[in-house]
Amino acid sequence: MASLPITAWPAEPASVMPIAKPRLVPVEAVAAQTPAAAARLSAIEWSVVALAERDTVASLREPGRIAAALESLFGLHRPNKLANPRLEVLRRVAVFVWRQRWKVPKSELTAFLAEGFTLDQYELIQASIGKQLSSSRQRGGRS
Repeated sequence: MASLPITAWPAEPASVMPIAKPRLVPVEAVAAQTPAAAARLSAIEWSVVALAERDTVASLREPGRIAAALESLFGLHRPNKLANPRLEVLRRVAVFVWRQRWKVPKSELTAFLAEGFTLDQYELIQASIGKQLSSSRQRGGRS
C-alpha cells in the first residue's frame, strides 16, 4: 500500500486575512438607487395612459381615402391624435399595452424611446396596466 510522506507542521501560523466588518445600509438608500424608483410619469402622462384604455388598435392606423369618406358620410368618430407628439407616442404604446399586453411593435417602442422615455418607464406602464387588468378580472370585469 502506498502512502504520501507526512510533512512537518509549519513553524509559523498561516496568515489570516482580516474580514471587513459588514456595513448596514438603510432600505430607503438601496431603494433610491434602483432604476424602478427613478421611473416616473407625470400626471398628464398617466391620464394619457388611462385614456388609451378606451381606444382600439385600429384607432392607431391612418384611414385610407375610402375609409375617410365613409367616416365623414356616416358621421363615424375616430379618436383624435394628441397635439403633443410625445404624448401621442405614449398613447400609442399604451393602446398596444392595453390591447395586446407585451406585444408592442418594435417600431412603436423605438419611437417611444426616441421621444425621451426610458425602458423603466415602459416597464412601469406595463406593470400598472397589468395590475389594473388583473384586478378587473378578479372583480369580474373584462378579460
